[in-house]
Amino acid sequence: MKKKILVAPLNWGLGHATRCIPIISALIENNYQVIIASDGVALLLLQKEFPNLSSIELPSYNVTYAKKGTLFKLKLIKDSPKLIKAIKNEKRAIKNIIEAHDISGIISDNRLGVYSKKIPSVFITHQLNVLSGITTWFSTKIHSKFMKRFNACWVPDNEGDPNLSGKLGHTNSFEIPTTYIGPLSRFTKKNEGITNDLLVLLSGPEPQRTMLEDKLFVELKNYSGRIIFVRGVMEKEQTIFTKSNMTVYNYMTSDLLEKTINQSRLILSRSGYTTVMDLAKLKKHAFFIPTPGQFEQEYLAIHLSKQGFVPNCNQDNFKIELLENMGNYKGLKNFDYEVDFKKLFNLF
Repeated sequence: MKKKILVAPLNWGLGHATRCIPIISALIENNYQVIIASDGVALLLLQKEFPNLSSIELPSYNVTYAKKGTLFKLKLIKDSPKLIKAIKNEKRAIKNIIEAHDISGIISDNRLGVYSKKIPSVFITHQLNVLSGITTWFSTKIHSKFMKRFNACWVPDNEGDPNLSGKLGHTNSFEIPTTYIGPLSRFTKKNEGITNDLLVLLSGPEPQRTMLEDKLFVELKNYSGRIIFVRGVMEKEQTIFTKSNMTVYNYMTSDLLEKTINQSRLILSRSGYTTVMDLAKLKKHAFFIPTPGQFEQEYLAIHLSKQGFVPNCNQDNFKIELLENMGNYKGLKNFDYEVDFKKLFNLF
């Protein structure tokens, strides 16, 4: 009998789900039976990627952003009782799932309540330090308290220099056994030939996703090159339409997105960590607009800019002219790290 492994990414944009794709594929290749557990667009994406796998809907965290970035942290604090309740519901659901499906191991990507004392439980995160401004020490401490309930932590980055996550994913103190597994990406670099001048990749919770989308539709209407615009809206059916000089998709499956990124000269996107890993794997030039008020994305954008990889600006200040100043940046680089999945899965 194949051991059953529950893989449960957080539904916060699409990043947590997409970086679980190579892990799910590796589990299948190593003769494990995978059950997917999540909610919302994260669950929908994985159901589309792995239509033959069993999937379970978990209680939603219902995370949304404030319309003003400066109010982001305040809104998270306000929503914290709702978040704690969701985690408690999640823990109850996991207990029932383990018993009903005879689960042998758990891989949770940032879902704080998806663990069990009875079976090996892994927590995937690139945030060993959770940045929140002057309260970073507190948010990191709370995060560490939840992480200690797991048997192991996998960090998708290089342990030494060079690395992508900077101080987010590197610390001198580890509460549980921690392994750096290298940057994770579902993509492979291919010599497709460049056919698109600009690829826009949007994702993330509302309302900020829509706010940036509306701004870019206005700003890019005078762009002279060919634009592919992926809205990052997971729906039952893929839709494609033309808007002035853009070909607009509501979403793309992994295969089409891999091909489109490989065929694009420049990528305009948020600086979410999974996007950073994907673009590094494909060695692309990019321009980042971090989500307003999200300290992690703001830090990553600045961190990668200081290293001369990728320029950035905040959402309010973006102008089309900024895309013309790319000559001083070398683009993202892949560290060619091969993950030893068989060794990682020995935990189960």
